Amino acid sequence: MARFNNVFEYDENLAGAGLKVGVVMSRFNQDVCEGLLSACVTQLKQLGVADADITVATVPGALEIPPVLQRLALTNRYNALIALGAVIRGETYHFEVVSNDACRAIMEVQLDTGVPIANGVLTCEDDDQALARMHEKGSDCAKAAVEMANLHAAIAVREGV
Repeated sequence: MARFNNVFEYDENLAGAGLKVGVVMSRFNQDVCEGLLSACVTQLKQLGVADADITVATVPGALEIPPVLQRLALTNRYNALIALGAVIRGETYHFEVVSNDACRAIMEVQLDTGVPIANGVLTCEDDDQALARMHEKGSDCAKAAVEMANLHAAIAVREGV
């Protein structure tokens, strides 16, 4: 799908067959996180990722997600990873700390390891907002992970890296 003459453009590729995807899910705000996971795994399967190629690890909270993502990325077994969690605003500054540090650390893992990570850590004002967003966000993360895994592979082939 070249939009410009003589310009190479990578196409969107949502074919999940043969991809290995790791998911790290926080257990804090468990109902929301289980909803994220259910939508994510359902979408991964619809995109063709086999059950045997999906690995799920759970952690206590959002701040524990990045080190497990890093551990999984360093195995060189996964084409993409997905972070799932829910940080819901409370009455203290802790919301900002957890939200900002979890997001920053997820990005650092992605940049340091070269493994694409779909960030599905919701940061919401209240439980209702989180519940309303969980299914769409879980599904979107599955699509983003598959697309980015395929894009990384296509770049490697085209650029010879």
